Amino acid sequence: MINILVVDDHAVVRKGLISLLEDSPNLNILGDVGSGEEALAFCEKTQPDVVLLDLNMPVINGIATALALTKLYPKIKKLVFTMHNDIDYILNSINSGVDGYLLKDTDTSEIIHALNSVYNGEKYFPPAVSATMVLALTTKSNHSSKLTDVLSKKEKQILKLISQGNSSSKIATDLKLSTRTVSNHRANMLRKTKLSNTVELIRIAMEEGIF
Repeated sequence: MINILVVDDHAVVRKGLISLLEDSPNLNILGDVGSGEEALAFCEKTQPDVVLLDLNMPVINGIATALALTKLYPKIKKLVFTMHNDIDYILNSINSGVDGYLLKDTDTSEIIHALNSVYNGEKYFPPAVSATMVLALTTKSNHSSKLTDVLSKKEKQILKLISQGNSSSKIATDLKLSTRTVSNHRANMLRKTKLSNTVELIRIAMEEGIF
């Protein structure tokens, strides 16, 4: 029997979850609370096997609650149940020690499967969440490689001069180019790296050791 605590600041969500799960023969709803503070107090008195946890809650949000549970009660499994399929929420949740991450449009059978999985010591991240994580990692990888693989030698030279505070006209004079050519190079660098401004381009270039 898996003992579960449901944590969500919306009572209707809590009641809806309970109605979906209470007929499952191996699930037992120990209780439901509406805040992170209440969740921590509940776990101090009665430790559930799994906490089904929303992220958006006042005062102590779900990520902070998960982190506190990880430190205080490491044996309790934490399964996020949220509307946010956003990489920052996902990574912050993982860093707080959660065991799984579900979206609120998940059907009942998958919720039950996820509860059983984390209870048995597995991590559970459904395809939609995994796809977001892969996309974020791919994008990061592309950004880091574009600066070394896509920028030409001349563009790197111009970018270094920009990072030193030189104006386009000064760079044009030093490199014996027209000011318009320098401006075109600047625009092309942003286009190639898909960045929105030169400051961000310089920051990443420095991190990647371009100069």
